[in-house]
Amino acid sequence: MSARRDRLRDIVETLTRHGLGFALGTLGLDRFRPADGATAQRRRPPRGVSLPVRVRLALEDLGAVYIKFGQIVSTRTDVLPPEYATELAKLQDASPPVTAAEVRAVIAEELGTAADGLLASLDDTPLATGSIGQVHCSRIAPHPEDTASEDTASGVPGGAADGGRRIDVVVKVRRPGVVAQINEDLEIMAELAKRAERASTRAAGVHLAALVDEFSQTLRAELDYLQEARNVERFAANFAGDARVHIPRVFWDTTTSRVLTLERIQGIKVNDAAALREAGIDAAELARRACNVLLKMVFEDGFFHADPHPGNFFVEADGRLGIIDFGMVGQISDSTRDQLVRMLVAIVDRDAARLTTALVRMCGAQAGGGFGGLQTDLGRLVDRYAGRPLAEIPIVPVLAELAALLRESRLRLPRETALLLKMLVMADGLGKQLDPGFELTTQLGPFSQQMILGSLSPEALADRLKKLGREALRFGTDAPEIMRRVVDVLERGGIDIHFRAEELDRLMDKAEKTGNRIVAGLITAALINAVGELVSAQPDRWRNWPKALFTAGIGGVGALGAYLALTSRHRK
Repeated sequence: MSARRDRLRDIVETLTRHGLGFALGTLGLDRFRPADGATAQRRRPPRGVSLPVRVRLALEDLGAVYIKFGQIVSTRTDVLPPEYATELAKLQDASPPVTAAEVRAVIAEELGTAADGLLASLDDTPLATGSIGQVHCSRIAPHPEDTASEDTASGVPGGAADGGRRIDVVVKVRRPGVVAQINEDLEIMAELAKRAERASTRAAGVHLAALVDEFSQTLRAELDYLQEARNVERFAANFAGDARVHIPRVFWDTTTSRVLTLERIQGIKVNDAAALREAGIDAAELARRACNVLLKMVFEDGFFHADPHPGNFFVEADGRLGIIDFGMVGQISDSTRDQLVRMLVAIVDRDAARLTTALVRMCGAQAGGGFGGLQTDLGRLVDRYAGRPLAEIPIVPVLAELAALLRESRLRLPRETALLLKMLVMADGLGKQLDPGFELTTQLGPFSQQMILGSLSPEALADRLKKLGREALRFGTDAPEIMRRVVDVLERGGIDIHFRAEELDRLMDKAEKTGNRIVAGLITAALINAVGELVSAQPDRWRNWPKALFTAGIGGVGALGAYLALTSRHRK
């Protein structure tokens, strides 16, 4: 409890120092506010520093968990105003490195005798340092099972083919004590988010507690290196046989939840323009290839790299695109894919109503009333790009505008969809960094069309019929219980409906008009029936009837029919 109280005081001190003390009441932290007025006076923020900048500085001072939260939230333009998103995107994880002795101790404790090979050639200088883990280079002997053939996932030869050489690897080691520290901060963050939602309509509007919960799940998944290893193998399977892409191999004998050993990817970073030119690599072609790989992950595999910044992509000596860092991934469910198809079709058809319905359902809200303003705004958005092929619609500005509309309508995208939008924006930025003339929509068009056509394939239609059948069966199973509940309600006196006076007047007026139309309809039906029976009963004599009587009958039917048609057309 003492450690928790100390951390809360540290949060209060940091917020106060950066001029964010006004938020303490909303967060329920007033009792931890410094009592020393002079101290508070000394902690005023510098003049001219904007609120978004002060928020960024405070998150940096609060440490790794808050920095990561800010980094992730910066991509959620559907809930965060642009000025905050831009500022929080500048957050950098500047955690100090763990000593080589601590790293070696973790490896030895986790791997036992299997650690000997790694430790013998471990480079004590870290290759990369983060708030959760630290990466070191090492070398490892090929596994005996590799002597027969090449590894199909990575293309790395082994055993006899290696001639006994050792393989370059990277060893990712989780920081000692980081799990307990992160869990404490996440618990505090979740509690503060719930307090903020109760006290602030703005916090409730952005679903702050749900955002923190999503972030907690993401961060805790990153703590488990076994999960990252499984991610790597899934990507390797998805790109098996693709000579354009190199996914690193996992060395399971030296991998645990705290230590991850992967084949080392080496090459030219895709954002190193000078090195790419010197190697004679066509940057424009590389931009198309890298983005096509990312789009394949989304639209064909439904499993994608959610952090495709340039530092995670390398061009190897043989021309392959090497990809690293698989801690943050996203998945596209069948329902999300269906909604994406509906949105794309609605954009092409300029159908704002269908686009609104798909977007609202994707956000987990009920389509219906309350979104008329959103539909109007989406209609303007769709009309702006009317007549353009899908490949010519600028995806990033459209996504930014959609995010702003969702924010205004208090709608929040689910985590996976938000990750997808983030990935598309980052992919567009990566392409433009390589080739200023790059347009993501040019590459996106064929994948979108393929996804739309795929949704109309016999297999997809058969799958939908199966789902409908399951839903019908489920409804049939539940129907007796539903009917029992209805009967219970009716036996207890039915349903009470309350009207205001003006509503009752309008209802009675409609009822009166409806009654008149019913009477007119009955008379019309009787006249038609009578004339029909007379004609059918005496077909040879109808010409001899008095002309006036026959004309009156037909005229009556016509007049009543006209009344019915007019009242049906103009009823309110």
